[in-house]
Amino acid sequence: CYKQAIKVDPDYAHAHNSLGNALNIDGKVETGVSHIEKAIVLKPDFAEAHNSLGAILKKLKYREKALECFERAYSLKPELDYIFGSVLNTKMHHSIWSDLQNQLIILRKKVNLDKKVIDPFNLLGLIDDPALQKKASEIRAKNAFPKNNLLPQIDLYPRHKKIRIGYCSADFREHPVAYLTAELYELHDRDHYEIHAFSYGPDTKDEMNLRIKAGVDHFHDVKSMSHEEVALLARSLEIDIAIDLGGHTGNSRPRIFAMLAAPIQLGYLGFLGTMGAEYYDYLIADPVMIPKKNQKHFVEKIVYLPNFQVTDSTELPPDIHLTRHDVGLPAEGFVFCCFNNTYKFTPNTFDSWARILKQVEGSVLIVYADNSSAETNLIKEMILRKVDSSRLIFGDRLKRDKYLARYRVADLFLDTQPCNAGTTAVDALRMELPVLTMRGDSFVSREAASILTSMNLPELITNTPEEYESLAIELATNPDKLKVIKEKLKNNLSTAPLYNTKLFTKNLESAYTQMYERYQKGLEPDHIYVES
Repeated sequence: CYKQAIKVDPDYAHAHNSLGNALNIDGKVETGVSHIEKAIVLKPDFAEAHNSLGAILKKLKYREKALECFERAYSLKPELDYIFGSVLNTKMHHSIWSDLQNQLIILRKKVNLDKKVIDPFNLLGLIDDPALQKKASEIRAKNAFPKNNLLPQIDLYPRHKKIRIGYCSADFREHPVAYLTAELYELHDRDHYEIHAFSYGPDTKDEMNLRIKAGVDHFHDVKSMSHEEVALLARSLEIDIAIDLGGHTGNSRPRIFAMLAAPIQLGYLGFLGTMGAEYYDYLIADPVMIPKKNQKHFVEKIVYLPNFQVTDSTELPPDIHLTRHDVGLPAEGFVFCCFNNTYKFTPNTFDSWARILKQVEGSVLIVYADNSSAETNLIKEMILRKVDSSRLIFGDRLKRDKYLARYRVADLFLDTQPCNAGTTAVDALRMELPVLTMRGDSFVSREAASILTSMNLPELITNTPEEYESLAIELATNPDKLKVIKEKLKNNLSTAPLYNTKLFTKNLESAYTQMYERYQKGLEPDHIYVES
């Protein structure tokens, strides 16, 4: 239709912009960009087109150009949906923190006024407030994917011999979600469960993609299907429980769930917060991540597993041994590290890191930044805090085996707040590197505390910046204490719940069975508590 509109009027800027967005979604990115750029040429003050171009460039990791596009869109139309949040999040990727505190005050006010100001995922790294995060998710769900009654209500399915589970994701490929979940699909009890994967991501045919295809009973490539077609497919297969592994993240498709793909629908792993939509029945968590007092901040009923984090117990440490020189570290001195994304770095976290470095003579901090602008700005921030910038070292992006091996040359992983390490914490602990975290209030700010609890290492969980800094300094200056923790970590690897994927799978299946039995009895969803 857009192409036809352009044939009728080649100078129709809105059609070029819309065609560009459609082509981008369809994977034809270069052609899509050319049409959006054409729209901007035809209409230079077209804020929506600048926003569209920024979104694509950000996805392609051209973050500096993306920021220019978002800022141009904001200058043209400050009330444009979600543009304020897009500018803020892109600045965080660049570690541009000027006037951040004032912007967060504005952000909070706008969310509380029901404004479409920030994507829920982008809020997670900025403000540790579960009530505000719920509000942002409800705004997004209400406006972008409200409950859709196009399809009839699902009649009660007959009791199936095997409960039919449908995992839905755009990330059945080389991706953190796949690294964590691949073994789960393989371990499900096939006497009682039938496992389906609904993939709306690229058919990459990489190692993870092929492993997951082999690990499920039925793999459905639904990328080219409409939301309605996917929901109808799930219904035709009588999927009992559909799990959204993406939530409010890129390339996810909540509109499928808004049509009710299955009588029981839940969120897990990809988005650490409430979806803010009534058609999600459950959210998987654990008592550390969502204390009972925080249940009011979630639309869903909470499934309390003994531990939240699924992992792949089959992944072995790589048979690669890197030296400090190999990864750009000095020969001497204590090595702190953090390989979280730069958007998780906040001024408060950086304040703590600077104070820690000052107190630990000769220490360095190695981080990863995916753009040169972030490196430049982080160096400036370190100098502003009166720390020699040479003590901040930037690690390269490495293939997974070398990325894991690099953890062996570090001494302590420093977590970020309010958006914690997830997969990176799991990876560091697997490589016998202790992770130090500070527990917050929201789901995402308690993830590393959950991971450490399931690793039986609660002594690495702190509750205030002062505790966090004090323990980091103590571990860096007291080799005996650090050695005791490292020995405990090493010994726990074979016994702690974190890497016991068989036990996790059994606990999750217990939750699935309880959900299913409630549904079969005509009962409404309720909080579920699974004992290990």
